[in-house]
Amino acid sequence: MHATIRRFEGVDVTRVNELTTKVNETLLPQLRDLPGFAGYDLIDAGNGVVSSFGVFETREQADESSNVVAKWIADENLSDAIPNPPKVTSGKVIAHSERLVAVA
Repeated sequence: MHATIRRFEGVDVTRVNELTTKVNETLLPQLRDLPGFAGYDLIDAGNGVVSSFGVFETREQADESSNVVAKWIADENLSDAIPNPPKVTSGKVIAHSERLVAVA
């Protein structure tokens, strides 16, 4: 597995709800369609900081997701809401755990 964390600073705080809606409606379907997609989370850290956490099977797939996100920002006219390029951390996932929930 390979993870990419993008930290966006200077996000227009008055547009975080719009950003969240657009992520759910238009970005997530694009990411889910990419080969190797394993998961995506968007985090509102407050004070104009929004981070995303994406997981793919390979580095190449994760890199392609970065291209999709950059194009999506332009296509959705979000350059004013997200004025700065993200700080990116990307690498091989070397430890992972998740809680399995029993279904009744």
